[in-house]
Amino acid sequence: MSKIAVLDYGTSNLRSVAKALEFVAGSQHKILITDQPREILAADRIVFPGQGAVGQCMQSLNESGLDEVIKECINNKPFLGICLGLQSLMQESDEDGGVRGLGIVPGKVIRFPDNVKDEHGDVCKIPHMGWNRVNQQKSHPLWKDIEDGVRFYFVHSYYVQVENDEDCAAKTNYAAEFTSAVTKDNIFATQFHPEKSQHAGLTLLKNFLSWDGGDN
Repeated sequence: MSKIAVLDYGTSNLRSVAKALEFVAGSQHKILITDQPREILAADRIVFPGQGAVGQCMQSLNESGLDEVIKECINNKPFLGICLGLQSLMQESDEDGGVRGLGIVPGKVIRFPDNVKDEHGDVCKIPHMGWNRVNQQKSHPLWKDIEDGVRFYFVHSYYVQVENDEDCAAKTNYAAEFTSAVTKDNIFATQFHPEKSQHAGLTLLKNFLSWDGGDN
């Protein structure tokens, strides 16, 4: 039985992520919510969820030492980041007056522009909240059985801007075109919430549980 560690650093949506993983895991995987470095390092796969402000997230990671645990895990096992779990992988974020991220993926996090109108002439509300299309930019095992352009659920005011196009796994349009999924080596991270995205989201989580960290 493989073990999947869901990182607990004080965020509020851990239970919904764990429940979604448990739903698709069956008896082959054990889902563990933990903040203990030993348990995280011993797990076969890591899930880093989160919602809220990146400043508080990074402060919690740095004070607990989980920042270094994450960096060590990323070197040798499949890693799934969700929402803040994606944004914190970047080098820096404009949120909270400017925050340094983990620096694992080259790029930064910026805020949606204000007063941008959509194709109907309506102002795009910030935060971006609700269902939106995710346009796949490259093939990846986590996209298995998920149609290109399917809708996933988003809740965010800031978005990722990656430096290298090859790190972009998907893009979405809302007030601006932004990176909605990132892939780099054994990392896959999403701005959207798979645990809130019904069938497509559960399919992605199920794909993660069988992913060995490779590109194929």
